[in-house]
Amino acid sequence: MTVVLKGVDVAAGMEPVLKAEAERLRLKGIEPKLAIVRVGARSDDLAYERGALKRFEKLGMMVQVFELNESIDQDSFLAEFGKINASNDIHGILLFRPLPKHLDEKAVTKLIDPYKDVDGMNPANAAKVFSGEDDGFAPCTPSAVMEMLDHAGVDLSGKNVVIVGRSMVVGRPLAMLMLKRNATVTVCHTKTVGMENICRAADVVIAAAGKAKVLTSSYVSEKSIVIDVGINVDNDGKLCGDVDYDAVSPLVSMISPVPGGVGSVTTSVLAKHVLKAAALKI
Repeated sequence: MTVVLKGVDVAAGMEPVLKAEAERLRLKGIEPKLAIVRVGARSDDLAYERGALKRFEKLGMMVQVFELNESIDQDSFLAEFGKINASNDIHGILLFRPLPKHLDEKAVTKLIDPYKDVDGMNPANAAKVFSGEDDGFAPCTPSAVMEMLDHAGVDLSGKNVVIVGRSMVVGRPLAMLMLKRNATVTVCHTKTVGMENICRAADVVIAAAGKAKVLTSSYVSEKSIVIDVGINVDNDGKLCGDVDYDAVSPLVSMISPVPGGVGSVTTSVLAKHVLKAAALKI
């Protein structure tokens, strides 16, 4: 029978540990605090923001939202971001991306303090993740995938893992996190030949292609553990993942749904990263 990996269960499992760490830091005189920086008011940004505020409130952690006008120019944006970056009472910064097209995103990824960069934007954090250092920050989504697999008791050592997608936001950092756990990792992409066979032979399949329902039943086997990172809208206007859930879920050993899977864990990972950033400051 297929095990459905629900994000709410993973987040609930993380909660006692996060609360305990927040209390430990408070006893040392540190109030862990996240700054959310939002340019404009995109609906998906606002939805994630609401989820983050709710999660942090539940954990007894502080959040301050900085909303900047969508028409802000580059110099003004960098000046405002610089003030947030330099604030001593802010331990982590989450910048919603993509930025409006007139703003240079690369400039801010280099500006952000690597020790406050809780969503892994700065190249210094990418380097730390790729070299396996423990004081860096991977982006929250690949970190949430790892939390889900840990919660499910999946030992990655020696497992064959296929990641469909090679972005710097999910695919590549996730490959590094899994290599650190001694998995054998294959990264597939649009130019991969024989992707169905490669995925079907894997123990773990991570769908991060960014295309609705692209992974069908021919990509899996009865041993497959499938984690769906995708967030798309199908032809009926409903949220769906990169996996054809209805076709795939009866055939595999474990699967995460969309919605209700990885996305439900990312705000808990964000809190975990803020706590880590606060501890590193000590």
